[in-house]
Amino acid sequence: MAQLRFKALEALQNRVPVKVTAPSVKVSDYYGCNVFGDDAQKTHISSTAYKRLKQFIEKGEKIDTATADAVASGMKAWAIEVGATHYTHWFQPLTDATAEKHDAFFDIEADGKALEKFKGSALVQQEPDASSFPNGGIRNTFEARGYTAWDPTSPAFIMGNTLCIPTIFVSYTGEALDYKAPLLKSLSAVDKAAVAVADYFDKDITKIIPTLGAEQEYFLVDEALFNARPDLVMAGRSVFGHSPARGQQLEDHYFGSIPTRVYDYMVDFEIEALKLGMPVRTRHNEVAPSQFEVAPTFEECNLAVDHNLLLMDLMRKVAERHHLRVIFHEKPFAGINGSGKHNNWALGTNTGKNLLQPTSKPKENLLFLTFFVNVIKAVHDYADLLRASIASASNDHRLGANEAPPAIMSVFIGSELTEVLNELEKNGNVKIEKGDNVYMKLGINKIPEIILDTTDRNRTSPFAFTGNKFEFRAVGSSANSALPMTVLNTIVADTLNKFKTEVDKQIDKGEKKEVAIINVLREYVIASKKIRFEGNGYSDEWKEEAAKRGLSNVNTTAHALDFWVTPTAEKLFEKYEIYSKKELHARYEIMNENYIKKIQIEGRVIGDLATNHIIPTAIEYQNKLIANVRGLKEIGLEAEGKPVIELIKEMSKHISTIQKGVEDMTEARKQANKITEATKGSKAYCDKVKPYFETIRYAVDKLELIVGDEDWPLPKYRELLFLR
Repeated sequence: MAQLRFKALEALQNRVPVKVTAPSVKVSDYYGCNVFGDDAQKTHISSTAYKRLKQFIEKGEKIDTATADAVASGMKAWAIEVGATHYTHWFQPLTDATAEKHDAFFDIEADGKALEKFKGSALVQQEPDASSFPNGGIRNTFEARGYTAWDPTSPAFIMGNTLCIPTIFVSYTGEALDYKAPLLKSLSAVDKAAVAVADYFDKDITKIIPTLGAEQEYFLVDEALFNARPDLVMAGRSVFGHSPARGQQLEDHYFGSIPTRVYDYMVDFEIEALKLGMPVRTRHNEVAPSQFEVAPTFEECNLAVDHNLLLMDLMRKVAERHHLRVIFHEKPFAGINGSGKHNNWALGTNTGKNLLQPTSKPKENLLFLTFFVNVIKAVHDYADLLRASIASASNDHRLGANEAPPAIMSVFIGSELTEVLNELEKNGNVKIEKGDNVYMKLGINKIPEIILDTTDRNRTSPFAFTGNKFEFRAVGSSANSALPMTVLNTIVADTLNKFKTEVDKQIDKGEKKEVAIINVLREYVIASKKIRFEGNGYSDEWKEEAAKRGLSNVNTTAHALDFWVTPTAEKLFEKYEIYSKKELHARYEIMNENYIKKIQIEGRVIGDLATNHIIPTAIEYQNKLIANVRGLKEIGLEAEGKPVIELIKEMSKHISTIQKGVEDMTEARKQANKITEATKGSKAYCDKVKPYFETIRYAVDKLELIVGDEDWPLPKYRELLFLR
């Protein structure tokens, strides 16, 4: 094993950089060239079919056969021109990856001739084998049938020589088996609810579209070193590894000069991303060594989710060209920053407004305050669901450490906006006389000069307002953003609907519209006050304060997942037809099973490395020390051998700890495996198996400091974390 490490280091030293030159043309000349977007559609389908397609998309209606055939014909013609030979329905099953089954465009005619074919029926629906995808008990394994159905709101694209068509994925009996179908339903729910509330202020607003900008953090490791670490290969994170002398304490990596090798990689995948219509704009070094970030421009939420998943896949593929491995695990290395996927969420309108953007006009700021306060109230009322939406075995390692937000859900809004809400709480019940200027009397006319572009950023807040959007920082870097966005859209829709009902009640009783809105907003500000927190989310004081406020602090996924199946959650999702009770419980089952498998894999990797690599290496080195002591004794230097003897004793203690820890962990895993109910099994793995991980790791990491460098079998952090 040690030989593998040094071969990897040798490969690293001899690595020839892959140089990438950006195209000499402007980005606008090739942006979206591999996407069947508006320009390609207008060129390859008739104007009538194009108009009908846009109408169906805008109204959310089912596309008729004639239009589907016209679009399919044009899409096939365009794809073949671009070089495609196959097509696939690209979908998001309930796994950690996207899925695709490639079919050739050609078919064999009765006379044996090949003919390129692609009918509207193939575009609209396919029937992949669904038996091996997670289903949570929705159907039996032998009932393999499932359907993928075209999502026309997300344009088709070319990857390699394959036309990829974004789709939803459902079972034979209609239950959603993916992330996209519920997301689309949640987008419809928040659109309907938000338009109804916006109607109080602007009747021209007839469509509201949640937007998303997903900042993607990631690590890069040389492929040879990566392959020499079985834990990175199998579990996505290093289960062992002592902190290097230099990590991130000098704070010199963040926004520093991008290493040449990494820069070439970034340019390469950005070019490919831009061709696929992904508006990647920002690249920079992150805080931890070998950690980086890419961020796009805001897009419609559904498209942004698709693009983020596509970007992650693209980054993996391009990394291979540069002899690199990209790591999306939330905490691949202990003691330094983990990676998140900061979901920047806002509400755009068909009139070009951002409902979360304050302006210089009092009436528009009442509109802003309305949506701003309703989002905070939604987070307050459904904080536990938001916590569940970002729960995963990998994110558990990250939350609450090294600048990641804690597991306690809270909202940061900044001192200026806090003053505004405090003022609203205090003066919201001001009596309005006939002829009074409502906005001036309520202080709303003062808001712009107080809050425009003055919101600070709080890295310890899981949900922060950052000037014109909310940033959901707690989302993990490997996550599918569709899940937390589905929850956020749904809870905001529910809160807005309740808000409108309460405002209408007051209006029906004769209250002035603006006063009724302020009255309800004031109630919401008071009711949701405990969710707002402006301080240090890492402090013990906050944990104590959060407990006093009645906020949940659930640190582990196995326990946080229970929030999915509370009566409140069931009622909410059924009300908006996001998940049926059956679908919700199926997802709960799948998430618990996924947690078990992830911890099980980590446990097996720990056992394998400790037993087959670390302990033999330590014993071999210990024997060298024993020989040294004997040699010293033979030449009359027995006293000088005492420090070495102490070292031998210390190694024996660590070896014993590792051996016993692995044995006890294995036995705990066997007991957990006997539990047939996944919801109980995940808790057994969390509470009974996982605690052994750190005990074993501590002893292994101590041995790393003792065993000679030439004998240690695994690439060390100092080798992994500083790309050359």
